[in-house]
Amino acid sequence: MAKKAKIRRIAILTAGGDCPGLNAVIRAVSKKAILDHDMEVIGIADGYDGLIHNRHRKLEFTDVSGILTRGGTILGTSNIANPYRYPVKKGKKIKYQDVSATVIKNIEKLKIECLVCVGGDGTMAIAHGLMNQGVRVIGIPKTIDNDLKGTDITFGFNSAVNIATEAIDRIHDTAQSHHRVMIIEVMGRKAGWIALYSGVAGGADLILLPEIPYDMDIVTQCVKMRHKKGKRFSIIAISEGAKPKGGKVTVRKLVTDGSEPVRLGGVGVSLGDKIENLTGIETRTVVLGHLQRGGSPIPADRILGTELGAKTIDFIIDKKFGCMVGVVKNQLLPIPLDVVAQGSRLVPLDHELIRAARSVGTCFGDCHSLVL
Repeated sequence: MAKKAKIRRIAILTAGGDCPGLNAVIRAVSKKAILDHDMEVIGIADGYDGLIHNRHRKLEFTDVSGILTRGGTILGTSNIANPYRYPVKKGKKIKYQDVSATVIKNIEKLKIECLVCVGGDGTMAIAHGLMNQGVRVIGIPKTIDNDLKGTDITFGFNSAVNIATEAIDRIHDTAQSHHRVMIIEVMGRKAGWIALYSGVAGGADLILLPEIPYDMDIVTQCVKMRHKKGKRFSIIAISEGAKPKGGKVTVRKLVTDGSEPVRLGGVGVSLGDKIENLTGIETRTVVLGHLQRGGSPIPADRILGTELGAKTIDFIIDKKFGCMVGVVKNQLLPIPLDVVAQGSRLVPLDHELIRAARSVGTCFGDCHSLVL
């Protein structure tokens, strides 16, 4: 039986928003490829933008030593460099072009035998497109939002939850001291995983998710009932993509050159104004924003990033291309990119943590919510 041709050169890129754990993945992929298989590893600069403009460098063993605890990504990233919809300025207008042919040409010039794409749903959708054009790709699931199909967990999520929980803990002190309603707005456009987990961990009294449109009357009722029973403060954790029943998401601004033209933000402030007007209770809002993405990854994400990166090399050796390394029931499995590209993984309405939170009196702003 003929032996499989050995993979000699791979490339890795980090695309989309940055998050804790990216460097742990780069380190694991590179070190295992170099140490165990004598591969050459090419680091692509700034996500897919580096493939479009041919910016890259060889990653030596020393380049990826000492980066495990660092936040961000040593390769850089971009969330606007979609080769299938790349913004090109023509005069005063922005035109979008399909430059995927240029990407494939540059991959061929570099003699890349497998492209490792580290990112979220947008990154995986692009990887899926390149796969359909004949590129050997393997994805690694990264997003603080934890909303990728095909995996139970993404690295970066636990670090973001840790940051948000610590913020809620600190907000408790000032809420109690000043007898205020305090709102903490966290990331989560379509999926409320961060708000749910940090809200439960931080003991939030109300948790508002994109998956459960909130009723303003019920939200104010919950706040008033707490106040009436002598609980003179309330903590609300809310996803940026949460919206009122029958209403729309709160849009901060529209952009022309981004992968997501609609930038969300401000739902916490809007909600706070309404609560204060309807209840007469002083209300303040804290928007965590990009704080959730920065800083050193917690141990769980360092470990997960290392596991995912190492498993990726196993998949490359076994030539399991066209997949993402997914975590399913604590096992690392090859998940077809066809599955991953099907959309966002939302919080199920019957999720065990939602049921547990309701059982201890947490309000989700819907008809099933009552404050004890």
